[in-house]
Amino acid sequence: MVFLNELMQRLQIDDPKERRSINNVSWAQYEALLADLEDTSHYRVSYLDGVLEIVSPSRRHESGKTQIGTFLEIYFLETDTKYFPTGSTTLRKEEQQAGTEPDESYCIGSDKEFPDLAMELCSANANEVIVTSGGINRLELYRRLGVREVWFWQNNQFSMYHLREEVPAQFAQSFGYEAISHSEILPGLDMNLLAAGVRNPNPLAAAKEFRQGVREQRSAQ
Repeated sequence: MVFLNELMQRLQIDDPKERRSINNVSWAQYEALLADLEDTSHYRVSYLDGVLEIVSPSRRHESGKTQIGTFLEIYFLETDTKYFPTGSTTLRKEEQQAGTEPDESYCIGSDKEFPDLAMELCSANANEVIVTSGGINRLELYRRLGVREVWFWQNNQFSMYHLREEVPAQFAQSFGYEAISHSEILPGLDMNLLAAGVRNPNPLAAAKEFRQGVREQRSAQ
């Protein structure tokens, strides 16, 4: 726990909504930190090229990500979509010097080593979607991990990206991802309906309305 204690002092995490980062962290130190945090779900850790980022999610953050997960599982059940939830599993590739823990993630169709879909809830900071204040490019991170589609919930709306290039060229500014308006992983999902549900402050009512909306859309097809 020595490295963890030293890191906590250096990062000075005293605000549960804060994310802090530190440079020049080795892969071995990153893995040691993950081992120290193995039984602690309070922190989320990301790593890219020696930059380590650690987040202590707020209650509002955790509530939001759980609600999105609930809606997606309703959708999977109502549409008979085969899925494998991978949640906030630590995803990492040493050869790519990349690792992270999404808020929610799923394999669609078949179980895989890395999920097809990853989601993150972001603060109101408009720059956080792609580049956080700590300097980690979220899309670059997910590209190296081979995640096909990434969703960000920010400012009460979804921003979605689908991986087009393993080596960014045409989509270099978005690290190989193309911004999309509808999910290609879940093409039948009405994102407006999903977003309306997330914005609803009553979780039970929101879940019922979302389920009814999915059923009505299915009946109309």
